[in-house]
Amino acid sequence: MSVANKVPSQLLASLHARRREMVEFIRQLVERESPSFNKRAVDSFAQSLAKTLQRSGARVRLHPVKEFGNHVQADFAATSRQKPILLLGHMDTVWDVGALKTMPVREKNGRLFGPGVYDMKTGIAQMIFALDALPRPVTILLVSDEEVRSATSRPILEALAKQSAAVFVLEPSAGLKGALKTARKGVGEYQVKVTGCAAHAGLDPRNGHSAIVELARQIERIAAFNGARRGITVNPGIIRGGTRTNVVAAEAEVEVDARVARLLDAPLLDRKFRSLRPFDKACLLQVSGGINRPPLERTPAVIALFRKAQAAARELGFEVDEASVGGGSDGNFTAALGIPTLDGLGAVGEGAHAHDESIVIAEIPRRTALLARLIELV
Repeated sequence: MSVANKVPSQLLASLHARRREMVEFIRQLVERESPSFNKRAVDSFAQSLAKTLQRSGARVRLHPVKEFGNHVQADFAATSRQKPILLLGHMDTVWDVGALKTMPVREKNGRLFGPGVYDMKTGIAQMIFALDALPRPVTILLVSDEEVRSATSRPILEALAKQSAAVFVLEPSAGLKGALKTARKGVGEYQVKVTGCAAHAGLDPRNGHSAIVELARQIERIAAFNGARRGITVNPGIIRGGTRTNVVAAEAEVEVDARVARLLDAPLLDRKFRSLRPFDKACLLQVSGGINRPPLERTPAVIALFRKAQAAARELGFEVDEASVGGGSDGNFTAALGIPTLDGLGAVGEGAHAHDESIVIAEIPRRTALLARLIELV
């Protein structure tokens, strides 16, 4: 009996029986390192996935990309004429090739550890194991640049989302309780560059105008843009400036991470950055950047999908909660188009981008069953 035709209890039991097979497949995915900026490694990973998806009955297309790995699209046909469900995820990780030397894939205390296992190679495995004898058309899109702003994949994923009934994002869940993500902040980056006037710090300091001093004052002003009540955060994360300690700095710059919970706050924050003016009139300011990933807001369409996920989980014998998180994903783009989007359907675990990155092995069958059931219900 196929996954699609099983009652919920049978569905879960069949996936529990395949748990060891799923763990070994996840291990294989993690051991194929695929950092965002290593095209050769990501392309190798994509080719391997393409073969697996073809064996599963998909029509596979590789979207060529010059600067990053090629994106993988897999279309599964069905007898139903319904709009497809789009399963969205990414192949790239933040870990460089060689990370396995210090972070080998290993099992310990019911967890599976390894670089990228939580964010989000387990989610890729869940997609593949959930798609057995599909009750409706499904499209999988696995992109190669999610960790680095999704510049090349955004047009593709937006086009596919517009053709879909809903989007399920297989990013990891929110924490060890496995909460689904019904809201995410919009994300962007601003650069503020100061040009001052160089001078000898000992012989001629009065003729200098320090870009570093000016930038320090601007950073204090930028810090005041934080607004906890509205969910606006700014973080000056990288500072550069100066040449030598005995030279009044002629140039300095800061890169600022910026996040908003609501789309309507993005123009407000942008106006604040663009309105910065120098304290020292002899210095020049240049401001660039902006919000490049809109927020995933908790809309009625998102809530409706979450309610269906709750019902599906209860059929399978467990509960799921929802969470709002500060990080962004490609689901932000699809939700901003008005397409019903539910995020965080991937692994239960912790330690994304950290050396203790891990997943809870016992949760793999349940999360896979939840995805399979959702595909039936939506």
